[in-house]
Amino acid sequence: MTDSTPNGLTNDPQELLQAKQQADKQKAQFSSFVRSVSGEVPTEKGQVVEPQHRETDQQNNMKDVENRMLE
Repeated sequence: MTDSTPNGLTNDPQELLQAKQQADKQKAQFSSFVRSVSGEVPTEKGQVVEPQHRETDQQNNMKDVENRMLE
C-alpha cells in the first residue's frame, strides 16, 4: 500500500531511512562546501561570527542609553 498524502509524508521505515540518509548526505556536502569556502577557520559550536563591516545600530544605542538612564 502506498501513501498518497498530498504533502508526501510517509510512515514507511524504509522511505524514512532513505530520506534521512539523503538529508545527511546533503548536510555533509554543504559542510564540505562551507569548509572549502571558509578555509578551515576553527570555530566553536554555536559561535556567531559578526560581520566586520556592519555599522552600529543607532536605534539600539539610543535604547541602551535610555535604559541606563532609567536604572
